[in-house]
Amino acid sequence: MARWCYRHRLVVVVLWVGVLFGLGAAGSTAGTDYSDNFSLPDTDSKQALDLMVEAFPQRSGDPNTVVWRVSEGSVRDTAVRERLDPALREIAGMKGVGEVASPYTGVGAAQISEDGRTAYAQVTFAEQANAVPKELVQDVVDTAGEARRDGLQVELGGQAITRIQEPPTGTAELVGLGAAAIVLFLAFGSLFAMSLPLVVAVFGVGTGMLSTTLLSHVTDVPEVAPLLGSLIGLGVGIDYALFIVTRHRKGVLRGMDPEEAAVTALNTSGRAVLFAGGTVCIALAGMLVMNMRFLDGVVIATSLTVVLSVLAAVTLLPALLGVLGERVLSRRQRRRLAAEGPEPVEARGAAARWSMTVQRHPKSIALVAVVVMAALAVPVLSLRLGATDQGNHQEDTTTRQAYDLLAEGFGPGFNGPLQLVTEDAGPAAVQALVERVRATEGVAQVAAMPSPPGSEVTVINVVPTTSPQSEATDRLIDTLRDEVVPQSGETVHVGGVTAVFKDFAAVTGDRLPYFIGAIIALGFLLLLIAFRSLVVPLTAAVMNLIAAAASFGVLVAVFQWGWGAEALGVGKEGPITAFLPVIMLSLLFGLSMDYQVFLVSRMHEEWVHTRDNARAVRVGLAETSRVINCAALIMICVFSAFVLSGDMEGAMAGIGLAAAVALDAFILRTALVPAAMHLLGRSNWWLPAGLEKRLPHLAVEPKEEAQEPGPVHADGRETESAVPGPRVGAPVEEAGSVVHGFVRAPDGEAVADVVLTLVSTGGRQVDRVTSLADGSYILSAPSGGAYLLAVTAGAHEPWARHIMIGGDALVHDVVLTEVGASR
Repeated sequence: MARWCYRHRLVVVVLWVGVLFGLGAAGSTAGTDYSDNFSLPDTDSKQALDLMVEAFPQRSGDPNTVVWRVSEGSVRDTAVRERLDPALREIAGMKGVGEVASPYTGVGAAQISEDGRTAYAQVTFAEQANAVPKELVQDVVDTAGEARRDGLQVELGGQAITRIQEPPTGTAELVGLGAAAIVLFLAFGSLFAMSLPLVVAVFGVGTGMLSTTLLSHVTDVPEVAPLLGSLIGLGVGIDYALFIVTRHRKGVLRGMDPEEAAVTALNTSGRAVLFAGGTVCIALAGMLVMNMRFLDGVVIATSLTVVLSVLAAVTLLPALLGVLGERVLSRRQRRRLAAEGPEPVEARGAAARWSMTVQRHPKSIALVAVVVMAALAVPVLSLRLGATDQGNHQEDTTTRQAYDLLAEGFGPGFNGPLQLVTEDAGPAAVQALVERVRATEGVAQVAAMPSPPGSEVTVINVVPTTSPQSEATDRLIDTLRDEVVPQSGETVHVGGVTAVFKDFAAVTGDRLPYFIGAIIALGFLLLLIAFRSLVVPLTAAVMNLIAAAASFGVLVAVFQWGWGAEALGVGKEGPITAFLPVIMLSLLFGLSMDYQVFLVSRMHEEWVHTRDNARAVRVGLAETSRVINCAALIMICVFSAFVLSGDMEGAMAGIGLAAAVALDAFILRTALVPAAMHLLGRSNWWLPAGLEKRLPHLAVEPKEEAQEPGPVHADGRETESAVPGPRVGAPVEEAGSVVHGFVRAPDGEAVADVVLTLVSTGGRQVDRVTSLADGSYILSAPSGGAYLLAVTAGAHEPWARHIMIGGDALVHDVVLTEVGASR
């Protein structure tokens, strides 16, 4: 498929562009139909909500508040009323506003605080917040704001008001892409190469989000789902393309024809991308174990975006590589390749030095890594699930100020009242229940709402003395359910937004162990099949748990304890959103498996050929750590940018995932995993013989296939696609089990200390030696097939030839040309 996409590149690009614009046109025509429903079946708060919706259908729209406070005097003063009354009447007359309940009407006395300095009007839109036009909301905000004057503060709160405070759609994505572009340019040194992962990510995320928009019309998709889909889609889309492009560029730099380099990259890194994308989708599908309908839409949006990102990486990317050809390299790299020939195969630089350091000091490095991760994980012991609200917004927002004004004027619990809903209870029973609730510790106000005509449903509003996010409010809900309601002898359900989120957090906490167990078991099984080892998947599972604990520790410290929250611009501290652990753990386990697959697949490839664990771990880390760290840095930029999304849950997910990726890539995969694998030795690859026979075969890396290479330039670069069968003019040598001979200068003099490297067609170094004083050398290969023999010497031109390894020894002398001499 990679070869077909490479050769038919214009067709592939046109198809992707057509799909993207087609989905865009369909999405703009159909619009969105997102549905936020946090309630859970078979919970007390859900039963209360169902009864209220049945009894009060006219209140199904989205309620918002206009709050005002005077610094002196009273809100009842004529001067104040003359400014607010006209504004409220104008708002009530707007099309799309269902009702405005003013405190200046006969039934609105309760909407004025006891000290007379704070009042509020409730504005009920005709539709839910996500369906209310932003233009209408802005008109309401502007009209109410015109009533402000010195000494009179007017603020607005509510879900619809929150929507117009959000930054323009796409701000976080654009910032993330910009940061990723800088990292990619520094990594590649080429604008063309830099653009490839970005283009692939844009197509993957674009088609994923537009498809999610269309799916929202046929299934329940929460409003936060597209945000989370774009967050994970940008991260994996850029990373997957980065892995493939890096492998492709390495192949071109080592003398391969661009088409063959692309095919090889897709056949190696592309396989790992398919496997990694599958593990991410499996981890996301683990959310279905929670049996929460709200999460089903999140699974759909995120999984669909990941699938389309993988599809773009394995089809669109090879087509774009075909468009660029050798321009995927920077000009300096192309000039060096033409002048000096293929670069050495063996990894060099800081990554190779670090890999050697880990091999020499595995115990001390593992100990330091464990101590750091354990210290960061300590705050997770204080994790408290709940709900964020407008009290967590930044201080300069009108929603946060309205929240604070209501809390100051009417008490902290006013922003999160509870509803006791009963059916078929008589007036005497209701009154007795009201008195019993009023006498309960932690209750500030109690009032029974009049029942609608023909309804047996009664609603009792309960205002706690503490804020919605307070643990004391949670205890009050438990007291009402466990003590007060049973003593009444009536069937009463405790509901309200605060109770809904408490139930959501309780159910999440109860089901979380099953969810974690499911995704760990699935990941363990996949790695077991892929790497034919019990220890590798077990190590991965332990590392994933460590990464999860440390990342949630960072999340608790920032969002629950408030360490640096205001500096980051994420608002006031509070509990961690109840559904966030499920979503974050799915994404975290998926991304961690990505890095584990890319790291261990290279180690496994080396292990299969050499059966040397130390070499396998060293080479695998040296060749993959740089690209893993680069990919992680890109993900950190993308995820951190979601602090700018204006969505508290998006900011939490962004910060949490950025911390998780940083810890996973820079500490776990770069230090702790290789150190542990060095300590475990050959047991890393142990698998019982009986299990080996029963497991299906699923290889992440391809088998080396014997094939005839194509013609090469004098500098060793192939000029045609490698296909089976002999070719005219191909410098293919006779078969042999080993290659040996002499390295000589043109005059026949032996050349010593020349580095000779034997490379497989997949770009893997098979053997590497240095010629002796008499110029002799000997190289061996684990199996027959086509190989590249590359020679580098300081005073001589680089040299490369394709050879065939068979059953007998191959004698092959190398004649080098001095630098500057004609070839």
